[in-house]
Amino acid sequence: MLYAPFKLRSVFHPTDFSPASEVAFAHALKLALDAKAELRIMHIDQATSQWSKFPQVRETLVRWGLLPPGSAKTAVGTLGLRVEKVQHRGDDPVTPLLRHLERKPADLVVLATHQRHGVAHWMHGAIAEPIARQSGAMTLFVPPSSTSFVSLENGRVTLRHIVMPVSHVPQPQSVVHSVCGLSQLVNASDVSCLVLHVGTNDGMPTLSLPRDSGWNWTESVQQGDIVEQILKRAKERSADLIAMATHGHKGFLDALRGSTTERVVREARCPVLAIPASS
Repeated sequence: MLYAPFKLRSVFHPTDFSPASEVAFAHALKLALDAKAELRIMHIDQATSQWSKFPQVRETLVRWGLLPPGSAKTAVGTLGLRVEKVQHRGDDPVTPLLRHLERKPADLVVLATHQRHGVAHWMHGAIAEPIARQSGAMTLFVPPSSTSFVSLENGRVTLRHIVMPVSHVPQPQSVVHSVCGLSQLVNASDVSCLVLHVGTNDGMPTLSLPRDSGWNWTESVQQGDIVEQILKRAKERSADLIAMATHGHKGFLDALRGSTTERVVREARCPVLAIPASS
């Protein structure tokens, strides 16, 4: 059984020009490149002009060996990639970010987490309901760690071990589809996925799992604190990705506020893919 790949038409990457955002940029660029999608990079700052600090798409593609040195800007388009860079002046990073997404929705948001304060930084302040309601996008949270599955240095993908926490609510089948689509998109092979339910045996939902060669599915029921168990199993398996469903009906930021997903994102040492259950 093969699931359809990610139908990515646009990838949105907010950046603060930090080293952590550079790691997230590599993931955003790789996914947009493989999907032949639009990549939108947005920076919000009080400074007058920051264009020179934006992640260098063309230079990165040269370093990855996908473009020859000295390539013109138009060479990026020959790879099927469309790039837009957006700069907004101000000291509130959240409201203009969500307003931009309201005007131009994205299929995937790729956001760096700074472990101690990054998620809280992007979630700071009240988000108006009309703005928060617009975003039903999947969100990939990327920590500044060596366990990220796309190399900033050479663009290589290491996606072998995935932990997928599941429960009846929110409905997790969309996570299976998204994880399989993501793996196919980046040509990952020999993927091992732990389907983890924290609770009782009868709480493990019934899922339709692909049984193709190259996939190894293991189901596990554990007891204890949900977040602690997710992080423990991810550490044991040296996970490259944690993928989990969120309610998602109020947007990718409000869906996380105070939730299990937010707690996992704050402490995970590998990227976390948050998938709205309605997707």
